[in-house]
Amino acid sequence: MQSGAIFGFSRIHEYQVGRMLRKVICSPVVGSRRLLHAQCSENPRKSMAHTPVMAKEVLENLHPEENQIILDMTFGAGGHSRLILQSAPNIKLLALDRDPVAHEFARELQKEFPGQIIPLLGRFSELPQLLQEHGVQQNSIDGMLFDFGCSSMQFDVAERGFSVSKNAPLDMRMDGERFPNMPTAADILARANETDLYKIFKIYGEEKYSRKIARAIIQARYGVKKIETTKELVDVVGACCDEEYRLDALQRPTSVATKIFQALRIFVNNELNEINYGMILAGRFVKAGGRLVTLTFHSLEDKIVKRHIMGNVTENLANPLPLKYMSHTLIYDRETVDTLSDTGWVSLHKHVLTPNEQEIEDNPRSRSAKLRAAQRTDKL
Repeated sequence: MQSGAIFGFSRIHEYQVGRMLRKVICSPVVGSRRLLHAQCSENPRKSMAHTPVMAKEVLENLHPEENQIILDMTFGAGGHSRLILQSAPNIKLLALDRDPVAHEFARELQKEFPGQIIPLLGRFSELPQLLQEHGVQQNSIDGMLFDFGCSSMQFDVAERGFSVSKNAPLDMRMDGERFPNMPTAADILARANETDLYKIFKIYGEEKYSRKIARAIIQARYGVKKIETTKELVDVVGACCDEEYRLDALQRPTSVATKIFQALRIFVNNELNEINYGMILAGRFVKAGGRLVTLTFHSLEDKIVKRHIMGNVTENLANPLPLKYMSHTLIYDRETVDTLSDTGWVSLHKHVLTPNEQEIEDNPRSRSAKLRAAQRTDKL
């Protein structure tokens, strides 16, 4: 049974190219399997230092209070969760993450806060089943936090294959070995055709040289060898963009392969569909008056969150175009307009919040963060 069916949700539509390509690409994985077991076996306390992004703003907007139930949908290394638990007495924290390594971190933190943490291993789409197993009902959660994207601990460990600057097998699976048949990034590059690769890079990476890079990957596959490591992929992309010089938001030189890595990571982990589903679950499980806080790190994530909070969701799917671009020739009845605009959320800020200059200087990875906060109404 699909997790969504437990609570009667309609099946969530696949974003853009996801469903079409997975039929072609999904087959037994042949990528690296060494790291995850070794990383899980290490003492989680020795994990890399983690600085939670916009921690002060998260606590101010989530506003946790004594005896509340808070659901951290992206536990990661537990930076935000620890601060939430320290902010008020007797908070019950549900710690969800799809990464088995993060799940081990949650179990370790559970020892510091006995009786307060329930570690949950799974994707957003697995959450209804997990909550049902723990007796958590709809409209019962006081606050929900999302910190989307790839965590620092995943970027920092070369063998996970997320980083453009560390040579390792092209894995990129956030779930690790939980789903043995889930394709790695290397599997996608080895099986997808040129058109499929172009769509992945263009839609998920917004890369202007998508077609050229896709063609080069196919030529390398049949003319030289399959691309299996991060360095090999960086070299191929670099050869396609040899005259390109790119800077990040801090005006520092950045790899021309960054967007390609982002696109592959999003596709491998089905991230946009999971985000869309997670936002639907927030509307079902956060009680009236409860709060939602989200941290996004690129426009594709933020667009979905914004549509769910501000309006413009049809059949449980955030529309790709904002309402202002809809055809002026169409006339909608009041029920349709209300369906689009009455989301069940009231935004706590007119505009998104971003990190201040000091935080960006101290933690450069926070530079692209956008925080949105909303309060649940009783309209859903």
